[in-house]
Amino acid sequence: MTKLRVHNLAVSLDGFATGEGQSLETPFGHAGQRLMGWFFPTSTFASAVGQGAESGGGTRGVDDAFAAASWQGIGAEIMGRRKFGPQQGPWQDESWRGWWGEEPPFHTPVVVLTHHARPDIQVGETTFLFRSLPPAEALALAAAEADGLDVRLGGGPTVVREFLEADLVDHLHVVVVPILLGRGVRLWEGLEGLEERFTVEVTASPSGVVHYVFTRLPRSR
Repeated sequence: MTKLRVHNLAVSLDGFATGEGQSLETPFGHAGQRLMGWFFPTSTFASAVGQGAESGGGTRGVDDAFAAASWQGIGAEIMGRRKFGPQQGPWQDESWRGWWGEEPPFHTPVVVLTHHARPDIQVGETTFLFRSLPPAEALALAAAEADGLDVRLGGGPTVVREFLEADLVDHLHVVVVPILLGRGVRLWEGLEGLEERFTVEVTASPSGVVHYVFTRLPRSR
């Protein structure tokens, strides 16, 4: 059965998964690169940007193992519009094709949740499907596109929170980063008691971050 998985979702000690003031120049707002500072040195990231192990790029270890797991067995992705780009409101410029250039790292169908219509686009090996759908319908579409594999829920935090509220997430990997942001978008708002639905495993990394893996308990029939 297709599972919905969240990976590599970094949050600050005070619970913010992105900073305030996202723009073209600052995808994570005032947080800058600090939330993903543990991820960028990994071999997984180096491979994604064309500097893989064959060229000696990237670190191994705890952080890389978690980063690599996010690509295993994934057949489609769901993301919010603000992960695709910084624009809001009606699409004024359809020439924007995402943060990732002409070869996005997904290589699968990606369902982009937006309230404003836009034609689907093909960028490299990735197809972006723009849809206005509630969480359950978005998951059904992505699962149909995944060809029997799992679906990754890519964020941002508002979208992840909506799917958690709808009780649709099977695997949730959260990385707590030892910084304080003070403002931005919180992940955990309104999710009191969430841990009761999951088993939780914790792994500390020498980089200073702590990996939390929430695995969904069997649902009662």
